[in-house]
Amino acid sequence: MMILAEVAEITERTTETITRTGIGLGSALAVVCSWERNRSILWAILAGVLSWFYVIYFAITRKEDGKK
Repeated sequence: MMILAEVAEITERTTETITRTGIGLGSALAVVCSWERNRSILWAILAGVLSWFYVIYFAITRKEDGKK
């Protein structure tokens, strides 16, 4: 029984660490949008830090392609 408790504790700590240090969906989306628009690593990093704020800005200011 002691071994199962230790395994459960290790699994819980591992899951918590992964979710805490992972990149969020908003950050990934912001980096992709910024790279597509600016082709600059510095702007992509800044957009990743701003996360969802940049995604909303991108959606509002996006220009339509002329494709029909």
